[in-house]
Amino acid sequence: AAEGGPPIKRMGVSPFVAALLIGAAAGLLALAFDAPLERRSILTSAVLAFIVQLAAFGAVALASRANVMTGWGIGLLVRFLVLAGYALLVVQAVGLAPAAALISLATFFFLCTLVEPLVLRT
Repeated sequence: AAEGGPPIKRMGVSPFVAALLIGAAAGLLALAFDAPLERRSILTSAVLAFIVQLAAFGAVALASRANVMTGWGIGLLVRFLVLAGYALLVVQAVGLAPAAALISLATFFFLCTLVEPLVLRT
């Protein structure tokens, strides 16, 4: 087997790590953003971040060892596009608190991007 195991095995821990990071960050952000609308915005961003992270982890995990950077770059591009689309199209249309929604989504993406190489090495 290749170093780090097959892509599916390597990806197995990723959802757990993403959920743990996003949940912990959401809890901390809820301390600063305590209005009900702000907390709903954080929860909405957390769900979106988790879904996008699963796709990003999957893209990197399924990339061959020779193309890991390509998979990682695609994951970064997808996160950026989702953040931009969320800011421009979703936040106001759904009635979320802009600061809470965007700060939380950017935080979730940032934290997951930091641990992505570590998670995918296991």
